[in-house]
Parts: sequence; structure tokens; C-alpha cells
Amino acid sequence: MALTLKAPMLENPLIDKTNITGVILAGGRATRMGGRDKGLVALNDKYLVEYVIATLRPQVGKLIISANRNLEQYAQLGSCPVLADTFGHYDGPLAGMATALDKAQTDYILFVPCDSPLLSPQLAERLYSCLIQTNANVSVADDGKRMHPVFSLFKRSLLADLLAFLETGERSIHRFLAKQKLARADFSDVPDTFLNINTPEQHAAITEMTQIPILGFIAYSGTGKTTLLLKIIPLLKTKGLRIGMIKHTHHKKFDIDHPGKDSYRLRQAGADQMLVASRKRWALMVEMGDELEEPDLEQLLPHLEQDKLDLILVEGFKHERFPKIEVHRPSLNHPLLFPSDPSIIAIASDAPLPEPTDLPVLDMNQPEQIVAFIEERLLKIL
Repeated sequence: MALTLKAPMLENPLIDKTNITGVILAGGRATRMGGRDKGLVALNDKYLVEYVIATLRPQVGKLIISANRNLEQYAQLGSCPVLADTFGHYDGPLAGMATALDKAQTDYILFVPCDSPLLSPQLAERLYSCLIQTNANVSVADDGKRMHPVFSLFKRSLLADLLAFLETGERSIHRFLAKQKLARADFSDVPDTFLNINTPEQHAAITEMTQIPILGFIAYSGTGKTTLLLKIIPLLKTKGLRIGMIKHTHHKKFDIDHPGKDSYRLRQAGADQMLVASRKRWALMVEMGDELEEPDLEQLLPHLEQDKLDLILVEGFKHERFPKIEVHRPSLNHPLLFPSDPSIIAIASDAPLPEPTDLPVLDMNQPEQIVAFIEERLLKIL
């Protein structure tokens, strides 16, 4: 009975997040993690569940954590109810799902695991749109290769079916979903959403990958990205933060030194890499050649001394996947970028937006507000 709906979707139904309860599934035994409670495994001095809470909370009306141990600690971290399984105990995700469906008061329940720190900020919106447009009972995220059942949106009315399924002794979430009218929402453009941490080796890999928070600012030319950054960076510096900056330019050739200087003359003479150093600063210039493609962030990031930074800001590179703030001025009549870029986590605007969004909308004329958002969303979590 599975239906598949491909994203991006047109004319998305307006989501009512107050009618959605978010449930973080943290009730497993975590045997591959050596029995450690995965939600309470530390990543860059924060718990995995804190990443999920920070991204999920703005997308839903209410939040619940499903856990079978450390209930008081989870309640303190999430400032929300924590439910232990009442339909079985350590019987897999369906037991926690059944408990949440029984206790929730909303029509829709969004489930996510506790060990996926790169959760999409548009998870609820996409799953809801997919479910409504197909008139399905369950909407499940699909990365283009397979579906991920624990990233799913259930109608609360499925409780009776789920309890009957559990009464038979079944515990397979895949077999339960196979009996439902199921829609598969396309998340193939954001596969990192489904990166989870099941083993100590995966924990080590993701720790290295998320060591330094990265935040981009994207917009159409002339919107004021640089002007905004010139206001934000000094405010971040007053907080003692060490800021790295990567800026994309559309000029094929540019100089950071000037004709007549020795460094300029040496580079013009044929040096492919030119490093200029003084007591106060040093700069490396690399000749790329005319036939090479534009460098991407993966190539550029290693050139920063990341052990000496707290935050990396990026201007441009809007086609790459990393957290970004869209800078928008409605008076310029440019289309908004966020509907087609799920990695946009907020919008900075100087006026009300021409179309609704569940993303945070920040006042670009109040840089202090944007800095507060950066602290709350990136620096306190990542």
C-alpha cells in the first residue's frame, strides 16, 4: 500500500505545527554502542539528544522524549515530558511509538531518533506535505536509496492498528509499515539528515566532522550580505569568539596585494603559490589556472587553522549543503531561496516576507538578534 511522492513538492499545504507532537526515540538498549545510552553520548561537549532537541523543537507544537532509562536527565535536557514504554519494554521503536501515540494530544506525531545530530530543519514540513498530498496514514523519509522508518510522521488514529500489531508479538517496524497506507517523502538532497551514531567508530568520525560550526550567508548580489557581516563579526568578537571567514567572489582573477609590490612581481613571474608573511599576518595565494572548476568548501576549509577558531562564517557558496542564513530584501523583488534549499536554517530580512515559512525570520537591521540566534542555534549546540 506504499505511495511514493517525490520532492520538491508544489503548493505545499500550510503546516500547522501546533497539531504535531515531536517524539525523540531514545528507548533502545544501544548494544552496538556498548550499552551506553546513545542520547546521552557526548559530541563536542554536548549530548547527542541536545542536537536533536534544538532542531526539532521549532518544527513542532509539543515535544516528548521516549526513554527507558535516565528519565530525569532527559526531562531536564528537553524541558519536556519523558515517557517510558508502556506497551512492552525495550521492544524496539514500535513500543515507544505506541506509548507516544497513546499519550499525545495532537493529530500528528513526528518521530526521530536521538542519535542523528544533523537533522533537517525542514523534516516536519516535508513529511507533513507528503502525507497530506497523498492522503496517507504514515509519511516516511526516503534518502533515494531506502526509507528510514524512524524518521516518520504518523496519524494518531493509527494507535489501534499498532496495538493490535504488537499484541500478535510482532516488533518489526518495516512489517507494520507494509500494512499501512504509506507515503515516502524524498530527502535525497539532504542525506546527512540520516547520519546516526551507532558505534564508537561512528562517534569518532562525526566528532571530527562537526568540530567547528560553519554558517553561511547567501543572497542575490546587491542584497547586503557583506554589510550585514560587517555588523555581525564585531559583535561576535566582543563575546571572545575566534572567527574564520571564507568569501566567494565571482571575479575570476583578483589580487590581495598590489602591482609594484615584491610579492605581486614574484607571483606574476610564475610562482604558483605565494606565501607572504610578516610579524602581524600571513597570506597564501594559489594560482588555480583557467581550466579548473571553482573550488568548493571541502577544498578550502583545510587551509584554515581550525584548532584556533570557534566559528567559520561563509559568504556565498549557496549551492553547497551546510547551514545557511538567507539574506532577503522584499523590495528588490528577488525570489526567496529557502523553498529549494533545505540547508537554510533562518532568513534575515528588512521587511515581512511575501510568503509564509516555519523558519526563524530575523531582522537584518538588528544584528544583535542574529548574533543571539547564532549563539543559540550553533555555538551552544554544535
